[in-house]
Amino acid sequence: MVDQGRMRRSGGKGGAEGSASRASLYDEVTAKIIAQLEAGRFPWAQPWSSAAAVPGLPRNAVSGRPYSGVNVLILWGAVIEGCYPSQDWLTFRQALAAGGCVRKGERGHTIFYADRFTPEDGREGGDAPEGEPRSIPFLKRFVVFNAAQCDGLPERLTADPTPLPAREQHDSAEGLIAATGADFRIGGARAFYDVCSDYVQVPPQPAFTHQIDFYRTALHELGHWTGSKKRLARDQSGRFESALYAREELCAELASAYLCAALGIVPTVRHADYLGSWLTVMRADNRAIFKAASQASKAADFLLAFVRESESTLARAA
Repeated sequence: MVDQGRMRRSGGKGGAEGSASRASLYDEVTAKIIAQLEAGRFPWAQPWSSAAAVPGLPRNAVSGRPYSGVNVLILWGAVIEGCYPSQDWLTFRQALAAGGCVRKGERGHTIFYADRFTPEDGREGGDAPEGEPRSIPFLKRFVVFNAAQCDGLPERLTADPTPLPAREQHDSAEGLIAATGADFRIGGARAFYDVCSDYVQVPPQPAFTHQIDFYRTALHELGHWTGSKKRLARDQSGRFESALYAREELCAELASAYLCAALGIVPTVRHADYLGSWLTVMRADNRAIFKAASQASKAADFLLAFVRESESTLARAA
């Protein structure tokens, strides 16, 4: 049934070749992540544990802009595979423009950029209502290299990252929780987000075997909180063990991983609570991980914006 749906979607005018190309990219990334999950490795869970890199979101070394969506998972996996000491990436041309070069024999990693464009005549492709400009989706590949795969780069692109303090600091997570203004309750034996009453509840921190996991769990539930109709408006109507429920759980799990990385929090590896349902969803839909990763990036950005706003307010008051 899924295959038939894909055939119907790809049947637009002049879009067969482009649709096939996009499908192959979705298949390629989805197959890789499924293989990692089947091997018992979560590409978003503590991706720096087997590498020398400091925790953080992967970013472009030249612009400093962090990557988002499924590209985070791809590049975290590459950091593990290559044991790179850096979360900084750049293209072959960017390395040359910066005065360096990619080391001979090094293998790049493919990332993706998805967007839509509107043809000048507004008539080609797309499914817009009559009278509105039609837009065409596209998915573009880029090959990037870790800064550790390059020689001759300026020091500003290769400086050793500041090491984490010996004792983990949790002030950043506490600040984010407070800045959101969410109804955040502590108590009980379960962690959950109540969709109807719009509140988050997590057990007391001392109840966690590893207390750092209190923050991972809190950020996971706040990830669900962002999906409310009055925030990012995700569909949270799925029943337990349904595909829709699994998609929302995957989104919240990825959002928590992204936030932990952004805040410098290193939780223990999450148990495979929803592993079976995630695999089922990804096997049935080769775009599921792309959508979940995109939604998770939006959720993480939504939450981090509260911190930036709080910092700006304090700066103005100083």
